[in-house]
Amino acid sequence: MAASGSALALAARLRALDDGALARLVTQRLVRESGIRDFFDLAEALLDRSSIQAALERLDRGTLALLAVAGELAESAGAPTAEQLSARLDLPVADVRERIATALDAGLLGTESGRYAPWDAVVEQLRAWPAFGLPAGRDLVDGSPPAVLEPVSEADVRFIDRGAGDRAFGTLGAVTETLLALREAPARRLARGGLALPDARRLAAIAGVDAGEVELLLDIASRAGLAVLAGTEWVATDRLTDWLAGSRIDRWGELASGWLSRLPDDLRDLLRMRAHAVWGDGLLDYLDWLYPAGASWVRERAVIAARTAELLGITGAGAPSSAGARLLLDGTEAAAEAMAASFPAEVDNVYLQHDLSVIAPGPLRVDLETRLRVMAEVEARGLASSFRITAVSLTRALVAGETATSIREFLGTLSLTGIPQPLDYLITDTDARFGTLRVGQIDGAIGSYVRSVDAELLRQLAVDQALAPLAFDSTDPHRLTTRFDVGLLYTSLLDARYPVVAEDGSGRLIAIRAQRRSTGGGELVTQDTAAVLVQRVREGAAAAPEEADRAWLARQLELAIKGKVTVTVTVRLPDDSLAEYVLEPAALAGGRLRARDRRSDIERTLPLSSIVAVANA
Repeated sequence: MAASGSALALAARLRALDDGALARLVTQRLVRESGIRDFFDLAEALLDRSSIQAALERLDRGTLALLAVAGELAESAGAPTAEQLSARLDLPVADVRERIATALDAGLLGTESGRYAPWDAVVEQLRAWPAFGLPAGRDLVDGSPPAVLEPVSEADVRFIDRGAGDRAFGTLGAVTETLLALREAPARRLARGGLALPDARRLAAIAGVDAGEVELLLDIASRAGLAVLAGTEWVATDRLTDWLAGSRIDRWGELASGWLSRLPDDLRDLLRMRAHAVWGDGLLDYLDWLYPAGASWVRERAVIAARTAELLGITGAGAPSSAGARLLLDGTEAAAEAMAASFPAEVDNVYLQHDLSVIAPGPLRVDLETRLRVMAEVEARGLASSFRITAVSLTRALVAGETATSIREFLGTLSLTGIPQPLDYLITDTDARFGTLRVGQIDGAIGSYVRSVDAELLRQLAVDQALAPLAFDSTDPHRLTTRFDVGLLYTSLLDARYPVVAEDGSGRLIAIRAQRRSTGGGELVTQDTAAVLVQRVREGAAAAPEEADRAWLARQLELAIKGKVTVTVTVRLPDDSLAEYVLEPAALAGGRLRARDRRSDIERTLPLSSIVAVANA
């Protein structure tokens, strides 16, 4: 069958798919939407040799072997059934059907009446592999895998576990800080890949890691459903609040579970086989064998999985920790139980210093740390963390519902050193000034205002160079306005260290979140390319039924003419009976088809309106 013949059959198959299956195929095959108007254009894009090669690179050896054998049988004896493929591959029929489903989902296999054959472009690409140093069909079927499993001794496991707990605890803290930072301001992803440098540096400083590790932290968070790439920006998801409320070991469990669940099935199964063995080069060698054409992406995927596993304490020195082995074999709960023994003990007291810093001598109990963060800024974290209390942080606590009394009671109970006099003064002063500097949205107009009974404070705001971009207008001595949204005004004043609060139209204090943008700008792009493409090809076939059928037939015939493909054309005769002709179409113009009849070897001219079906001969 010629390539255009494959395109005819594939276009018909694509037309029969539902929108979900079609979108998954387009996404899996990385189809670009430009230049695609209908199902025929999409079929030709999927059968492009470079697209076929890219798809084959993502298939494991078993599915590649099925395609190679199906292609051979289709040429010698006709398209085979699943049972015939089972006999040829010496595999259970159930396993063969799984491989068939994989190949069908990838758009590499055609099917009709329970028989299967790869598209011609797939067969041709596989045949060309040996010239590029890739395995031939027989090697795909008969090749034996490398079998190198180096066991991990008990002494090695004890050594691995000591470091795994420290790394897991450190990574948990870094991921937590990264997510809290994303909740305040998203991080921009560049079109060529990677984070914008200012955002990478910002997140690295907050998380206390090298800039090169930030993307690994985002990968860990996204696998757990805590961060998502929304268009061009990384943002925290709504799940973050519930996750933060959990214990540290529960949080780690969710990160570890996310790591495991998001592994591809084949890699997860392979790692389970190596739950008590060194991963290392032996693992990479096996993956090279399993994905013979996918060396670059397979290794990259495995290296990222291994690197994030190391950060999470699932492995150490290239071999699973006790918690990692339990995760792979017994699940998250068992893994968390094993990891808990390696986590440092939590503390429930801190040291309050005269310089307004707060020193926690160990990991502060989660509920205490959560409340402390409302009234203090994190300065450094690790096994011992430090915080700093400021007028802005105390104002934030007052907005959240704390009072001067409740703050003193909480800090007094928490502190091993009592409340230093400078802190006591700051609490008193902040409480007295609370609510004197307020922002709100201007009713019925674009823009926002800041007001205060302290006219001198407003004059200070008006000349503050850090706030110059807001371009304040003075409407009266106690009120400044700006054309910007109240969220941006509120954030700008917070960043300039002013103890500001927000109010609604009636003057009631309200809590609003700071609205910072990614340092590199970048508009959120949420439009799904696959959905756009699916909608476009559907619209191309969504005319009135009669018009859509004529357009479909015309496109089939145009493709057959282009590829010089012989087709079977069904024609409705004047007496309403049907006749089939095996034709080689030559031209389509003026609503009439001109074609060579391959059976009678004469030229026929048929009105397009009388043609009811076109199929591969």
